[in-house]
Amino acid sequence: MDQQPGSRGEIRHFLASRRAKITPAQVGLPTNARRRVAGLRREEVAVLAGVSTEWYTRLEKGHIGGVSEDVLDAVARALQLDDDERTYLFDLARSARLASRTPSRRRDVEVPPPVQWLLDSMTMSSAFIRNGRTDVVAGNALARALHAPMFDSATIDQRGRPNIARYVFLDPGARDFFVDWDAAGNATAALLRAEAGREPRDRALRELIGDLSTLSPEFRDLWAAHDVVIRHGGIKRLQHPDVGDLELTFRDLELPLSGRAVHNLITYTAEPGTASEDRLKLLASWAATKSQAVEPTRHSPQPGPP
Repeated sequence: MDQQPGSRGEIRHFLASRRAKITPAQVGLPTNARRRVAGLRREEVAVLAGVSTEWYTRLEKGHIGGVSEDVLDAVARALQLDDDERTYLFDLARSARLASRTPSRRRDVEVPPPVQWLLDSMTMSSAFIRNGRTDVVAGNALARALHAPMFDSATIDQRGRPNIARYVFLDPGARDFFVDWDAAGNATAALLRAEAGREPRDRALRELIGDLSTLSPEFRDLWAAHDVVIRHGGIKRLQHPDVGDLELTFRDLELPLSGRAVHNLITYTAEPGTASEDRLKLLASWAATKSQAVEPTRHSPQPGPP
């Protein structure tokens, strides 16, 4: 299994895995009972993309740096890549063109105060910001209450900041918190795969992927699948330790804070009139009460001299 983001192996395994998912019938090619592979052969992809077999074979071996966008687009169409997968392929090509191969540590971007004010104003929605490595870099009171098992997890970093991937794959309690743990695991691994295409020389990302690959068999299997997700949304079912079952709608919105660094605003809301809305309101009330209890202490005047 390739664990080095941005390497030729990643390009090779990604293209081969997409090729294996497409049957000849799906692209109008005759089906031969004597075929040794379930998916397309390299020469068939080459024909569909309008390039030579030798050229496509070289591409699938990882020689992607000098390939034009038109040719990459043709390959993406031939492999029936979705929008996220196509973006990932182009990110791999961009990364391959960069001269530097030395991993570096990206400086974390501080969340500007107005953005935190925005989060705090969303009193009936859980809202937090995650970066491409799935670090939770900011959140409102309801986010901390809703995701209390993650914020209280032993997987948080020295600054008390949760990482979604570490929680999902390394904290056994995540399987109780996420009712659909398999879906959460699939999406989380696919988000990291997308970030690996964007930032293959991010040392912290490489260390995270290395830790998860070493400690979690489930992550190793999902990482080997080479699935890619950039943004996602839908229904999330949670089993909260204080209020019980919650069925919430979540949205993932890109929030441009600095350059190419990825930051996404994640919101969780409940359908009006449902039991989940009542339980989310209860959590919001508890979170507000706790916040009010802390706030006077933080800003209370110091006693004067007697």
